Order: sequence, then C-alpha cells, then structure tokens
Amino acid sequence: MTEEKIKKEKTSIETVRHSLSHVLAAAVLEMFPEAKLGIGPNIENGFYYDFDLPRNLVPEDLKVLEKNMRQIINRDLVFEKRDVDYGTTFEKLWQTGQVYKKELIRKLEGQPITYYDLKDVDSNEIVFSDLCAGPHVESTRELRSVGWKLDKIAGAYWLGDEKNPMMQRIYGFAFDSKDELSSHEQTIAEAAKRDHKKLGRELDLFSFHPEAPGMPFWHEKGMVIWNQLEQLGKSIRKRYGYTEIKTPLLAKNSLWITSGHWEHYKDGMFSFDSGEEIYCLKPMDCPFNVKIYQTKSRSYKDLPIRYTEIGRNHRKEQSGELNGLLRVQEITQDDSHIFLREDQVFQEISNLLKMVKEFYSKLSIEPIFFLSTRPETGYIGEIATWDLAEDSLRKVLESEKIEYGLKDKDGAFYGPKIDINIKDALGRSWQLATIQLDFQLPSRFGCEYIDEKGEKQTPIMIHAAAFGSFERMIGILTEHFAGAFPLWLTPVQVKILPIADRHFDYAKKVYDTLFDAEVRVELDDRTESVGKKIREAEMQKIPFMLVIGDKEVEAGMVALRKYKEGDLGQFEVKEIIDQIKKK
Repeated sequence: MTEEKIKKEKTSIETVRHSLSHVLAAAVLEMFPEAKLGIGPNIENGFYYDFDLPRNLVPEDLKVLEKNMRQIINRDLVFEKRDVDYGTTFEKLWQTGQVYKKELIRKLEGQPITYYDLKDVDSNEIVFSDLCAGPHVESTRELRSVGWKLDKIAGAYWLGDEKNPMMQRIYGFAFDSKDELSSHEQTIAEAAKRDHKKLGRELDLFSFHPEAPGMPFWHEKGMVIWNQLEQLGKSIRKRYGYTEIKTPLLAKNSLWITSGHWEHYKDGMFSFDSGEEIYCLKPMDCPFNVKIYQTKSRSYKDLPIRYTEIGRNHRKEQSGELNGLLRVQEITQDDSHIFLREDQVFQEISNLLKMVKEFYSKLSIEPIFFLSTRPETGYIGEIATWDLAEDSLRKVLESEKIEYGLKDKDGAFYGPKIDINIKDALGRSWQLATIQLDFQLPSRFGCEYIDEKGEKQTPIMIHAAAFGSFERMIGILTEHFAGAFPLWLTPVQVKILPIADRHFDYAKKVYDTLFDAEVRVELDDRTESVGKKIREAEMQKIPFMLVIGDKEVEAGMVALRKYKEGDLGQFEVKEIIDQIKKK
C-alpha cells in the first residue's frame, strides 16, 4: 500500500469516528477510574462505546464528558500502535479487573494482538490504552476540525447477548465538518417531528400496550389507511391474475421441519407443546400455500398458479429490537406465491416488477432495486441451481431496463431475491417489497405437475410482497408524509366546523351530502370557539375544513379552508365533492 493510500485510510471518516470512541473511553476513565471497558466501534453517522460503570449515567454527564474529550483532543496526543504478548496482557487485564477485555483477548490466543496507546509525546505519558486492531488518526490534532458531539445513553447487553450483563452505551455523532454535523442534527430534529409512534398517538391511528408487546392495536382511523392500502393491493393483483386465499395462523412444527424453517428460524418462532405435538404460530405463509397447491393434481396447462393472501404472521423479537410499526412481532404481509414452470419464470418476474412499480407510483415514491445472492453458509440446494436462479433474476432486471444494486450473499436460505427499497422524505432507505425465486421448497414438499409428455415435474415457486408488511409500510408512510397523508389515504378528508349552535342543522345537511358521496367526513358539533376547532383540525392535518356561519347558511355554501393553505373563500358543497373526487 502506498504512503498516500495509508494516509487516506487513516483520515477516513470511519477512522475518525473510531478514534473518537477511544477519546470517549479515556474521558470516561477520567470520570470513573473504576470503569470496566467494553467495545467502541465506529458506526453509521458516528460511534459508540460500552461501559460497566459504578452508577447510571444521566444526560447531564454527556456535557461533562464532551468537555473532557475536548481537553484530551487539544493536548495533541498521538495514537501509537503496540504489539503485545498474550500471556502478559491477559495477566495484566486480570489484575486491573478489565473482565470484558479479558474475555475478548481470550479469543485471540495464538493470533497477533495489538494495542493502541493515546500518548503524550513530550512527557511519554500513556493517557489511555486499548485493545484494538486500528486504524486511528495519527494525532488528536486531526480531530479538532471535525464535527462531533455525544448524542445519547442507552442500555446494551455485552456482545448483544441478553444472557450477558447489561452495560451502558454512549453514542456520539461524527462528521467531516461542523456544517455536516449541523445538517445531520437538523435531519434528526425533523425525524423526531415525523416519528410515527408520536404521530400515531396524536392522530389516533394506533397504540401499543405492554400486554401485547410488538403487536399494534389499530384504531378506527388507522384502519382507514390500512383498508385503503389493502384495497389498492388487491385491485392491482387481481388485474395481474392472482386468486385470493386464506390459511391458518397455527400449525404443527412438522410443517416447518419439512420446509426447513424449523432448522433456520426455530428461535424466532412462537411455539408451544400441546402435550402430544409442538405447535407454532406461523412466521411466514409459504408452506401453507404449498399445502393448498397439493390438494389436487396439476397439469402444465394449469401453471402458473398465482395465490395471494393477507397473511398474519408472528416472529419472536428481542424487546430491545422492537421499534413501533417498523419492527413488530405480529406482521401482516401482502403475500403472493406463484407456482410455475421454468419457461414461465422470466415473464412472471417481469410482471411482478411491473406490478411493484405500479403500486409505488400510486404513492409517488420511486422504488430502488437490489439483487440479493446466495448466502455464504446455511443455504439449501445445489450451487448450480442457485447460479441459474440468480442469472434468471439478473436477466429480467436487465430486460426491464431497471438499474439495480447488489446485496452480495444476502439471499434467503432457499433462493436469491430481488429486494425493493424506497427513500423517504428525509432520504432514509427502507426495504419493503421482495421477489424471491425458490427452487427448493416445492421439492422439499414433493410438489408436482404433469408435463406435456405425461411425466411428473417439480414446479418452481416465487415468493413476492409489494408492501413487505402493512405495519412497516404504514409506519414509513406516516413519517414520509409527516402524518399529512395524500387525500386518498387520509382517515378524515373533511371536517365541518359550524361557528354556533344555530348553524348545526345546516352543517348536518352538508355532512349528509358529503357522507352520501362517500367522502370521509366528520362534524365537529362541540360548543367550542371556531378558532379552537380550526387549530385542532390543523393539528389533525385534516385536508379540507368547511367553516359554516350565518353567511354560508344564507348562501347555501361553505367557507373552505385547506391544510397549510388557509382560507380559500366560499364554495358550493358540490364543488368541494368534485375537488375531492378529482384529487
């Protein structure tokens, strides 16, 4: 490696972030000399370090630690790599009580071991030393111009294992410049405003309760969004020739043993022993769809057979992994499974890509495509079959002139897939839809069809979902639109706001007219000031507000106010209906 490349590697933002994690650890040891150190990697947008401390940290501690870190940085200390002897180092860690580092170094027996010292060159004092493979910046002087700050404190199990002790994790942001840090903080502030958990409460869409962790309770307004999305998906799939089915929530684990899921996903499944059998809540729908396929003999003329199901699945997650609608334990998928011949693969994948693009166009969101290839380990089937499947997906993507990225070794255990991501209003990327080509599952279940020669053949199977899951899709859309959904999705399209009691009768007639026109409408007949009613309707992000006073009753009209647009004057009710239908 050239000297120029070495210098570039040392000053990359990842190197800066990792160096800051060491400075953080040094600052924590200044505050808590008895602290036990965990690990401190760089991560996306920053860094963290895990500590076992004599007391719980509070947010005010972050300011003190930041001050200590800046003092350390201003000392112009150098990062110096040092090779160490396993036995001597292990003994020293034992004596100093650094039990977590001791556990890490035990795994390195027989391998080269390096430490990085944070050193004062003038006095030869080692300010901080840590087990580390590097790289680091040459000197803390290089950290003076970057934009960084400590962000938050969180709990984290040692090495991510819930059986291990809980540690305190300090997170920090770090960017090449202070301007980039400021921009990121603005993005974080905007994301907080758009947080779907907060908006879900404020807009009365859904709630979560400790009696059913990770399983959302959908309120009537949330169900409007749900039903609109479900109706859209069903209408599109119907045009593409899918037939709707419904399968049970529960099955014996023998089904999952046959499918291969029991071997790969057993720890993530909810299961119980009934006394005679082990039963499982289904984590995915595919084996159930296979059982329906097997209920009758199939001819090559019957294929492709396209099933679609609103599948309700359950997957066990660690409590710390749950995140509102984005990571749940009850998952509702717009699942589709296609049984087909090999000569039909190209056309079916092509149709699925068209279907996915049509769906996302309705949301005014551009899909981003990725090809996910064979995992390094844990896959089933022959490599030649995997190569054929991956090549088939690649050819369809190229034929459709779709630009795509590569997710190397990220396929499912039974086959490669096309993953579809979207970017939200804040530029965050989310994976939603997936199209998976499966040569394995039909064979494991012994699925067959009779070909044109009268011989038995094994069909191929495609797994596909456009939403990915309703829960995640609605969570993402809530944040993407900041709760101000497109008119076709918004739970309440019109709010009628009579000014006084004498306007209620006319307001009710307007309500009935809109209701009969299938407009989602509410009448606010409370005896509150119209100003308060308007403010509350604005907070609920109602697209159309119809104010009714003496002038409106006399003219047989309504005063229209639109969200974020203000007062737009008087209109006939029919004009309001026409505007809504047009939108």
